[in-house]
Parts: sequence; structure tokens; C-alpha cells
Amino acid sequence: MPYRLNSADETQALGRRLGETAMPGDVLWLHGELGAGKTELTKGVAAGAGCTEPVSSPSFALIHEYLSGRLPVYHIDLYRLEMDDALDLGLDDYLEGEGLTVIEWGERLPPGYFPDGVDVELTFVGTGDARQAAMMSRGPAGAAWLDRVTAASSGQNAQRER
Repeated sequence: MPYRLNSADETQALGRRLGETAMPGDVLWLHGELGAGKTELTKGVAAGAGCTEPVSSPSFALIHEYLSGRLPVYHIDLYRLEMDDALDLGLDDYLEGEGLTVIEWGERLPPGYFPDGVDVELTFVGTGDARQAAMMSRGPAGAAWLDRVTAASSGQNAQRER
């Protein structure tokens, strides 16, 4: 399901819908070039999950934990790591926990590593700030999450039409 995002605000709004519908144990896999909007999307996800802390890229810290919302949000950035280093981070604790885990650069992990969740591929569209976000499920939990996003979006559209 592709979405056209014309600004950082629209990117955050899509993230907010994901965060509002996230359940404990959900995993969001973010893909895209540097500057494609992965951290902007994560800002929206955290806001949708009720987090009040400011969200920033964990490129150097590797993991940021946001604990103020209705569920914890774990933001993980694997960009600077090789596969073996990524596996040594102890991701199992986050991925099997009671929070929502957002992983940037998940391709640094072996194929099939914790495959369930939602993939979001962010790509540049034309010139300027426009992006496209394509979302796909990676298994039953991811499919259920996308169903919740679709239902929430349908409900919002119905309320706007009244």
C-alpha cells in the first residue's frame, strides 16, 4: 500500500497512524536512502504511541528508548554496523518485549531474522520534499497491524465526511 508524502508533516502523520495502532511486540522495519525520512516517520510513530520525549536518530547511540507512552518505543539504527556486530546488540530483548520496535537499516541483519512485522520502504519522488512510502507485511502480526492501520484510516475518513 503506497502513500505519497509531500512533507515531513505528512511523513510524521503516517507514522502517527502506525503508532496509534501498534500493539506490544510489533516491529517496524524502515528502509530507504539516507535522508529519505526514516527518522521523521519514527517521530510520528512515537507520537502515535503517546511518547512525549523528543525523538532523534540513534545513528551513534544505536538504540534510543522512549518510555513515556502507552507502550515503550525502541528505535534502533543499524547503519554503522556489520552483520556480526548487529547480532551482538541483544536485539532479542527488544524484539520479544512488550514495546514497539522500530529498526532502521534492518538489512544489516541476516535474511529472515525476526521476519514478522511491517516493512516501510521510503523513496524519493521527483524533486523537493516528496517521498513515497510503500508498506508491506512480513507475516501474520504485520498483516494484522496493517489491517488496523487501514481500519483506523477508514474511520478517520468517515468522520471527515460527516
